[in-house]
Amino acid sequence: MLPRLLERYRKDVVPKLQKEFGYRNVHQVPKLDKIVVNMGIGEATQNAKLIEKAAEELAVITGQKPVIRKARKSIANFKLRQGQAIGCSVTLRGNRMYEFYDRLVSVSLPRVRDFKGVSPKAFDGRGNYSLGIREQIIFPEVEYDKVEKITGLNVTVCTTARNDAEGKALLTHLGMPFRQ
Repeated sequence: MLPRLLERYRKDVVPKLQKEFGYRNVHQVPKLDKIVVNMGIGEATQNAKLIEKAAEELAVITGQKPVIRKARKSIANFKLRQGQAIGCSVTLRGNRMYEFYDRLVSVSLPRVRDFKGVSPKAFDGRGNYSLGIREQIIFPEVEYDKVEKITGLNVTVCTTARNDAEGKALLTHLGMPFRQ
């Protein structure tokens, strides 16, 4: 079964982007490539159980088992040793990516307190968009009572767009609520 966002992309978004940017071929139209969800836990240097809990929450949010990220080098000021677990991340592709993006845009982002839209300035120059979320509890999958520590997460949406204008147009047509 196809995700509803993928169907909408094929039926509505592709013709709009072809008309807007003058693409002759359907394959020139930018599309979502992958979504990387990253959760950095700085306090994991003192409490190793925080990493396990964060990995569980990230698995519930994304529907995929996260990879535990380890420190590349030691930093004495942060009490950090090389090889110590300091975060976890998930790379979503295919149907899971479309399902996650759909839930992020239609359910989770509107649950943010005093939400006025996401910043349109967080593009990297090549059509990829990064978004910081302060609390993981905006996702309805996370049970509020079982959360030990409120942590933020970073969501990076990678597209096949060649520049920021194409990337922004793609994400706007897919429902990303940009601030005016």
